[in-house]
Amino acid sequence: MKKTLTPIAALLISAASVTTASACDMTLRSSDTHPDGYPTVEAVKSMAKEVEAKTDGRICIEVYPSAQLGEEKDTIEQTQLGVIDMVRASFGTFNDIVPETQLFSLPYLFRSVEHQHHVLDGPIGAEVGKAFEAHDLVQLANYDAGSRSFYNSEHPIKSIDDLQGMKFRVMQNDVFVDMMKAIGANATPMPYGEVYSSIQTGVIDGAENNWPSYDSSGHYEVAPYYTQDQHLMVPELVAMSLTTWNKLSPEDQKVIKAAAKNSETLERKLWAEQEKKSEDKVEAAGVKVVKDIDKQPFIDAMKPVYDKYVTTPEAKDLVARIQATK
Repeated sequence: MKKTLTPIAALLISAASVTTASACDMTLRSSDTHPDGYPTVEAVKSMAKEVEAKTDGRICIEVYPSAQLGEEKDTIEQTQLGVIDMVRASFGTFNDIVPETQLFSLPYLFRSVEHQHHVLDGPIGAEVGKAFEAHDLVQLANYDAGSRSFYNSEHPIKSIDDLQGMKFRVMQNDVFVDMMKAIGANATPMPYGEVYSSIQTGVIDGAENNWPSYDSSGHYEVAPYYTQDQHLMVPELVAMSLTTWNKLSPEDQKVIKAAAKNSETLERKLWAEQEKKSEDKVEAAGVKVVKDIDKQPFIDAMKPVYDKYVTTPEAKDLVARIQATK
């Protein structure tokens, strides 16, 4: 994959420099794996327009969607090296690079989307963002990526009892496997592309994901029971190469920070609209949605998971402060 993407990236970068060099003193290249039109892509584009306007065209940002410059892990590494100037990626992809992001993959860490926003927009978000600098990155913005919930082909899930013995596809992630074990279900790691047929043939009973993915994948057609338990909310972010950042004047750094913050507001709005559109579509198709669910038993069941992954005093303190945030 790298052998294919690297020449493509080089050609795109070369083309960008030809078309923008005459207009801009500095052209920043920003990578995103999501397709054009996706909320994160549109948000970075809005950031680019604001930066260009406020710098009188001196600084331009070229956005490359659809993994044109590589997949998330590769583009993060290239951004650390200064080969790429900016990257939009999931907190989860940063887990092996910035240890402070690992806790954001814990189930039921956030009570709601609003709780997540309050954490990310406050002192905890700033503290975690600061940790990126030790890894040659500057965190610019936090974006929504929705919440993951359970869906299945058998029956509505209203309590932990309804999950017992059921087989759910999960990502190949130890935390996810342990989460399913803690609530009495069986985790079946498998590629995302195999989920539809696996539910259809009874290999698994269901899976878990956010509204837009549940919709776009067609999984609602074979798993028409969706329970909005929101067990996982992993945010996404925009980061800049520290090398690039240090080339900017303090004034231009302020412009980019402000534009990135404004892009957060737009991305969250676009994401909420996309979620609502997908939710309305699947409900109209006959999906039975369970929204009013008591999450506390699920949260209580996660104690073994937290005991396993939250082990240092620093991690325990951070989790406690996140949970205490109003």
